[in-house]
Amino acid sequence: MEEFRITTEVAGLNVPLIHRFLSEQTSWAKGISFALVQRSIDNSLCFGGFLGEDQVAFARVISDYATFANLVDVFVLPEHRNKGYSKTLMNAVLAHPRLQGLRRFTLATGDAHGLYAQYGFTTPLYPQSLMERYFPGLYAAAP
Repeated sequence: MEEFRITTEVAGLNVPLIHRFLSEQTSWAKGISFALVQRSIDNSLCFGGFLGEDQVAFARVISDYATFANLVDVFVLPEHRNKGYSKTLMNAVLAHPRLQGLRRFTLATGDAHGLYAQYGFTTPLYPQSLMERYFPGLYAAAP
């Protein structure tokens, strides 16, 4: 069995695979352009999960590296799920030296509450204080 390894080296990421998964298989980034995926990777701390040379997982963190971080675009390819890779990925994200001592670390999930709860993520303490601007389907509508 090949070892699952994680890297934060952007040069090693399989951006076409990441784009394909996000644009075709997610609800939150359906239709997103390759250029937007590349720009998001260029401006984030990214974690690629690999088996040998093949990328099978991804996570991206948006942060000021001082007080706040937001975890986004987390996935494990369907054929590699239920093997513990998401937990290994989360361990790497939360152990990263640049993400220590943050006052707030957020994420949004539609179906993985159980996974993230294992890492201390809960519903917001003061949900009434949170607001957002959200444009569902934005990428699908783009030319």
